[in-house]
Order: sequence, then structure tokens, then C-alpha cells
Amino acid sequence: MQILQWFRSRWQVEVTFEEVRSHLGVKTQRQWSNLAILRTTPALLALFSIVVMLANQIQTQYPFDLPNTAWYRKSSPTFADAIALVRQRLWQFRLFQLSDRETDTVNIPRVFFNCWSDLLCYAA
Repeated sequence: MQILQWFRSRWQVEVTFEEVRSHLGVKTQRQWSNLAILRTTPALLALFSIVVMLANQIQTQYPFDLPNTAWYRKSSPTFADAIALVRQRLWQFRLFQLSDRETDTVNIPRVFFNCWSDLLCYAA
């Protein structure tokens, strides 16, 4: 029984590191030396933690539906969902708060804007 509990704990850590590798670039060819890896890994893990905490805070204040596909139904958010949610909230805040009233703008329906925003948050 203890071995299963250790394996379950290990699995959560491995999933976290895989998410950090795939979304934040830990141990990619951008980091050519061991010193570079030693310098950047703690910062990227801190970034991972900050994104997760921000997404949790945003989700508790503004619940959102998880994106689903026809072949996969999510029961809980992934890191990709968390980082997309944080990006979306930051982009909305920055874009609309600092926009100049004298710019050349084109009005689009909110439905299209939300669709494009969702797609860009996952693509970034």
C-alpha cells in the first residue's frame, strides 16, 4: 500500500515537470549549459507556481467551463488551461484599460472576439 501511495505522489510530480517542460521550456535546447539550466529552472518552476495560483484565484472568482473536445472530456483543468486563463485575463485587463480613444478601431461582435481570444490564449 505504501508503494502505491509513493507512486501516486511521484506521478503528480512527474506530471508537473512534464507540464513545465512542454509549456515553459525547461531543459530544451535553448539551455545549452548546466549553469543555464541551474539558473533558469527555479525561475520557471516559480512561474509555474504563480500561474497555477493565479488561475486558481481567477477560477474561484469567475468560474469558467473547461474546453472539451469530441474525443476527450476534462474533469479538471490542465496547466495549458491554467496558462490560457491567466493570459486571457491579463490581455483583457491590459487591452481595454490602456486603449486610447483616438485610435482607428473596428467593432466586432463579442462572440467573435471571445472566440479569437480563446484561440490565441491556447496558441501563445
